[in-house]
Amino acid sequence: MSVTGIFGVTAAALVGLGLFSLVTQAALLRKILAFNLLAAGGFLAFGVVARRGGAVDAVPQALVITGLVVAFAATALAVILVLRLFQITGAASIAEDPPA
Repeated sequence: MSVTGIFGVTAAALVGLGLFSLVTQAALLRKILAFNLLAAGGFLAFGVVARRGGAVDAVPQALVITGLVVAFAATALAVILVLRLFQITGAASIAEDPPA
């Protein structure tokens, strides 16, 4: 298997694991981490597709770097919102309470 194939399989595994965790986890911080894992797989897949042509192109590299910065800012905002939700409600989960 070539290096591109290994990176492609790794990207697919990261996306799959991120999607699975995003659907199954109830804790909001775990959902944020799952979304970051999903984004990392997407960035890796985009890098693999951009590299497949043989020549190195600067545009996909710039897009991935910009995406990383935006993902970091979105993660910081999401963590602040979860922290504020915890301060207000005392819970940082979206799981429903059992009926009383």
